[in-house]
Amino acid sequence: MSPTPARATSNGRPRAAVVGANGFVGRNLVPHLVDHGWTVRALVRGADVEDRDHVEVRPAEVGDTAAVTEALTGCGVAYYLVHAMAGGEGFADRDKSLARSFAEAASAAGVGRIVYLGALGHEHLSTHLASRQEVGALLGSTGVPVVELRAAVVLGAGSISFEMIRYLTERLPMMVCPRWVDTPTQPIALSDLLDYLCGSATVEPGIYEVGCTDATTYRQMMDAYARVRGLRPRFVVKVPVLTPALSAHWVDLVTPVDASVSHALIESLTNEVTVRTRDRTDAAFDVRPLSVEQAIRAALDDQADGIAADLFERVHGLSDGVYTDRSTARVAADDVAGDGSIRGFAQDLDDCGGRLSWYGLPFAWLLRITLGNVFGEDLRLTRPEAVTTGATVDWWTVVHREPEVLVLRSTQWFCGEAWLGFRTSPTGPRVVEQVGSLRTKGVIGMAYWWLLWPIHQFAFRAMVTHRRARAHRAARRLRRR
Repeated sequence: MSPTPARATSNGRPRAAVVGANGFVGRNLVPHLVDHGWTVRALVRGADVEDRDHVEVRPAEVGDTAAVTEALTGCGVAYYLVHAMAGGEGFADRDKSLARSFAEAASAAGVGRIVYLGALGHEHLSTHLASRQEVGALLGSTGVPVVELRAAVVLGAGSISFEMIRYLTERLPMMVCPRWVDTPTQPIALSDLLDYLCGSATVEPGIYEVGCTDATTYRQMMDAYARVRGLRPRFVVKVPVLTPALSAHWVDLVTPVDASVSHALIESLTNEVTVRTRDRTDAAFDVRPLSVEQAIRAALDDQADGIAADLFERVHGLSDGVYTDRSTARVAADDVAGDGSIRGFAQDLDDCGGRLSWYGLPFAWLLRITLGNVFGEDLRLTRPEAVTTGATVDWWTVVHREPEVLVLRSTQWFCGEAWLGFRTSPTGPRVVEQVGSLRTKGVIGMAYWWLLWPIHQFAFRAMVTHRRARAHRAARRLRRR
């Protein structure tokens, strides 16, 4: 393998540019490169990627050749993760124009190589797939070496294709589907794709096809998703007369994914997208990809870990199959200690477990436990010796604990996995924050969320007010001491 044509930064780390760093793959690739020793220059349309160690954010329009040239200067490798499908009709022409502009900028900036994420497909390609492969050719038109990875569906939470599979499988126990459900495809796990992208900095330039160990169909992928989620097999009725255009509108009704992107993707579902040059890829990369079922499980497990890690930053409402609700309560000034902490809050969190009165609305929680019993739940009150990370508290597991932060997770709910978190606001006016998330499971899970939504709104406000009152009482006891 040829060495990376990368320039070292002042701290000895090679520098790579990621163009499209605020897209699905880019958001995941940036930290992956940093973890593998790179300094990353993230090019985005708006400054919505946070600066962090070894990440430099550069707002830039890909079509602005001069601005992109300046941003790429000093980078040995440039990852091109841009597509124009979200702009709707005419995206193929826009993609070509952006690719030409970027190729000129990369050449002018002295970039050593371009790494491009393209699309699998071999003959009679859809507009979307043909455009992706034309972009790969245009990126090399100025002489900069190109590594083009061709992939199909990326199995990771947040990927448009994965979310379509998630929502169709979760929401429809029985489906009327077009012929494309039996089209051969070879998806790839997000974790494997990131490894391939990282390894592309050192392999010989050229085209590499990447995917899971096994080819499948969209129907089989939905069956695999159902098995991983513990759902019953989905009953699929195939209707030959349901065209891709009609099925796109059907998907709009069932799933909340971006229609401007999903329509272009659905047009491509009639194309076989499988790996035909596995030996060449395996010889170049030290990556041994997951199977389809393993990739789906990894996607859901990674999402669960991510929810626990960024629970307090999640947006209110539905995102990637997860419903989130949040409430806050302002804290009285005399409850704020000199160091900015809220007196009594940490002590109240340490008192968690063993009784419903800690949560507030004990009768409502008793009704919830009774409802769960009908569906086979066995929720029991349990109080640990200490409320620390990994401890079992009632039907929860403590997944994060700091003096003024507590995040709980439950996998025992019949309607899906649940997270509940409490913390004091790190900045601004001192408030108690409460966030709850539910990754619903099947139709029952979605029905549970929506049927109880009015009760959830009332209960959440009452619970956070209860949390503030308990912290206030604990603060008074501390002051008396």
